[in-house]
Amino acid sequence: MNAAQTRAMESDAIACGQASARGLMASAGAAVMAAILEAWPEFRDARPHDPRRAIVLCGPGNNGGDGFVIARHLAEHGWRVRVLFCGEAARLSPEARAAHDAWCRLAEAHPVDLADPGPVEGAELLVDALFGFGLSRPVTEHQPLLTALGRARDEGRITASVAVDLPSGLCTDSGRALVAPGGRLIPADLTVSFHSLKPGHLLADGPALCGWVVVADLGLALPATAIRRSLWRGRPAALHLAKAPGAHKYDHGHAVVVAGAPGAGGAARLAARAALRVGAGLVTLAPPDAAMPEHARPPDALMRRPVDDATALAEWLSDGRIRALCLGPGCGIARAEALLPAALDWGGTLVLDADAITALASRAELRAKLHPGCVLTPHGGEFARLCPDLATRLTDPTAPLSRLEAARQAARVLGATILLKGPDTIIATHDQAIIHSRLDLGWLATAGAGDVLAGLITGLLARGRPAADACEAAVLLHAEAAHRIGPGLIADDLPEALPAILRDLEG
Repeated sequence: MNAAQTRAMESDAIACGQASARGLMASAGAAVMAAILEAWPEFRDARPHDPRRAIVLCGPGNNGGDGFVIARHLAEHGWRVRVLFCGEAARLSPEARAAHDAWCRLAEAHPVDLADPGPVEGAELLVDALFGFGLSRPVTEHQPLLTALGRARDEGRITASVAVDLPSGLCTDSGRALVAPGGRLIPADLTVSFHSLKPGHLLADGPALCGWVVVADLGLALPATAIRRSLWRGRPAALHLAKAPGAHKYDHGHAVVVAGAPGAGGAARLAARAALRVGAGLVTLAPPDAAMPEHARPPDALMRRPVDDATALAEWLSDGRIRALCLGPGCGIARAEALLPAALDWGGTLVLDADAITALASRAELRAKLHPGCVLTPHGGEFARLCPDLATRLTDPTAPLSRLEAARQAARVLGATILLKGPDTIIATHDQAIIHSRLDLGWLATAGAGDVLAGLITGLLARGRPAADACEAAVLLHAEAAHRIGPGLIADDLPEALPAILRDLEG
């Protein structure tokens, strides 16, 4: 959920009597304490003669109120707790004021000089409850404190750090670090989010700042628009890829991958090989006739058929056994533009990648033919050509748009499924969004990796998967293959890693 959805859900629950603000705060504090003990079992050990030390940073809002509750739980577990309070008690909400007063009956809430926080005392644990969700401006006033605590964490003077809902200063909706020039935030080892994941946990700077993210259920009904994260370990329905026994090749779909001019066929071959490996029953590579000789190489399971122009493509697509078409990898912009009308008029499931996206960007009449069976897979530069207005808003310093919202708006405007590639890959349709983010996939930044992803999507569409499911499964398989291969990965390795992955899925 984004910030507005979270705020509305909590307000509605309180208004209808489903929950109370004080009860939610008590539940949030208890959930964070439980998550801390789960993450660090050694913190359960009582040390009466040498108490563990914690710093709890409490802000001026309800996130600070959560912090006071957490401080009380830590003290009850025998910790020596120092609360740094960046606010005024008289201006707290009633529930946060009650939590503040309950803490002050146990110990002091130390006021902080934000202009000069001075040396930060070391501790085994730092709890960051300064700001939660909803922050939309840079944390200029609090920057010296955040920088000092972040530096102490990096230097080992603070052993472990926990963020309440989000690391303070991280934008809930975009995942951007809202810092002043030269500033920084406190990186968390553990972030405890309430109700659901927030886009900021998964986008932009979020994954590097949030550490391990735990979602605490506080008992409220989630809206249907809650953000879902695509995770391998979750084994989502999209990864049920086994083939039915007794089926023949056409039951698993015929996929076509259009190839480009002589000397430019490698990208299409990567895509076609990936479509084969992911289980399409039949895959045909379609270069122009002049390029046919260069494709006479393994795998022999890959079919070849020349396609020189839109007329030839339209005639072939009339074969009802073709279920999915991939247009763009290594195709060349001029060839992609010439074939796009026939591909779009066909009306079948269609993956538009690379050169096809660039060709589509300048042709408003072709964009109008996009339909729900189309999947567009732009990287950042292609997205800027396809949706320049949205791309400009991504970097607008006054009111930046998140990649998530940009992909959603593009999907609604274009009437197609958008897979916006990047470290935080976003899959968006007119009514849903899925985020996949992993920090261990740097080796995927290599030529041809995107062509393999396009081929995986095409193969899964040929097998009859709905567009969003096909995209999610393809991204998961693509990422898992990269993770298993690791350093030294080249795009050719990715399809060859799939048999072992698919075998594990069936195990």
